[in-house]
Amino acid sequence: MGSTGILKNSTMICAPLMGETVEQMVKEMKHAKAEGSHLLEIRLDHITNFHPHHHLPAILYNKPLPLIILYRPKWDGGLYEGDEHSRLQALRLAAELGADYIDFELKVASHLIRELKINYQSATKFIVSCHITGTTPSDEELANLAATMRATGADILKVVVNVTDITEIARIFHLLSHCQMPVIAYSVGERGLISQLLCPKFGGFLAYGSIEGHSIPGMPSLYSVKHTYKHDLMNSETKVFGLVSKPVSHSKGPILHNPTLRHENFNGVYVPLFVDNLKEFFSTYSGSDFPGFSIGIPYKEAVVEFCDEVHPLAKSIGAVNTIIRRPCDGKLIGYNTDCEAAIISIEDALKGTLISGKLFVLVGAGGAGRALAFGAKSRGARILIFDIDFERAKSLASAVLGEARTFEQVINFRPEKGAILANATPLGMHPYTDQHIPVDQETLGDYELVFDAVYTPRKTRLLKEAEAAGAITVSGVEMFLRQAVSQFNLFTGQQGIPSISYLFNHLKLYGTGLLRLGVKVR
Repeated sequence: MGSTGILKNSTMICAPLMGETVEQMVKEMKHAKAEGSHLLEIRLDHITNFHPHHHLPAILYNKPLPLIILYRPKWDGGLYEGDEHSRLQALRLAAELGADYIDFELKVASHLIRELKINYQSATKFIVSCHITGTTPSDEELANLAATMRATGADILKVVVNVTDITEIARIFHLLSHCQMPVIAYSVGERGLISQLLCPKFGGFLAYGSIEGHSIPGMPSLYSVKHTYKHDLMNSETKVFGLVSKPVSHSKGPILHNPTLRHENFNGVYVPLFVDNLKEFFSTYSGSDFPGFSIGIPYKEAVVEFCDEVHPLAKSIGAVNTIIRRPCDGKLIGYNTDCEAAIISIEDALKGTLISGKLFVLVGAGGAGRALAFGAKSRGARILIFDIDFERAKSLASAVLGEARTFEQVINFRPEKGAILANATPLGMHPYTDQHIPVDQETLGDYELVFDAVYTPRKTRLLKEAEAAGAITVSGVEMFLRQAVSQFNLFTGQQGIPSISYLFNHLKLYGTGLLRLGVKVR
């Protein structure tokens, strides 16, 4: 196993601050420092009625950390709409006052930086930035752009893109790791999240994190950067694991796997991976730096064709939720850890009552549904399947010797006493927490147990209503934790790791903490 923290990286964490008044900026600066930021980016264009000679000295005088001064015009994605001369004069004043860093757009940087370096012999560092709209440039185009930016006299380069596919971020990683001077490079938006999270691995100058109460789409919080992902322990040897899913923002995998990787002294990080195209994703991230993946909605069935080998259980189920890159030959091996995890969760809640012979009513015939169906079959249950795709329901029913019905029939279905109901659809998952499968509320009390594979929120609307009707309820959190134990062992090549067993028990006991992305798990 790799050891964490042997070679600490030099990547800093920066909090972008967008207060509308100087007083608010000063307050946010203090908050950002308390949350662990190393430096602060001050967006002057967000300050209402900004007066450079009055406001800049106040900001610089009250700074608790080094500052990046940025005054972004509307033509480059900012809020400033005044005349260009006044804007540049404000940035000249920032240099005169000894700002730590000043950010200039590439369009205006060349003559300004030369002028400021001649006129002000200060320690101010100049960042030259370029915001790219449209397709992310190729490796060669980014290298040429970096050379152009460097020629302006920049001390630090900054390249911001807006990727349409996660595979484009590989070009950002290539720029970070190959450029011969400090670089800030990332993508905005949810698909670009890993450009911030993995920045230290590829040698970026800084990564951004938002302060509490001021979340920014596609940007991790300062707390998660410091505590969930532990940027300071990441280096070029860090192995990257992650959840391949769409959507992916609901994932709690990072707060389970990352503390456990650290507890085991394994140099790895687990991140959310918003994937649109499986073929392109596995083709792009094909090296040993990416040795394992969790597979989520909607890819558990589709991903089977991209595995070089599939474990017999996963093959029989027809769904994979874990992929490992075999070290000896790089082949992708598919596994299913959902099946046993789901059934054990149900059996434990029944406290010794067997499900053999019971009616197992399953709603959803996708990847999670297939795992549940085969698990129930292995225990001898009688299986009835509802799915919005009736042909898919019939196919699964045939494989497990069960019966299939249309999704529309769920509302009028009356189960026999003592049956088990399992939801394997995304209905009820955050943020659509008011939804649930269309089960008649009057029938919920006829079920002995109701299981919901959704784990965010922990107690879904379906489970609340089932509990009120008197049924035993089992949250998807139970299944999630159990499958993660087996998944972690596959990721690290170990068996019976005591730390994840400890963490499993810890999170079961304090399960509500799992639902807070910033949970403090040690």
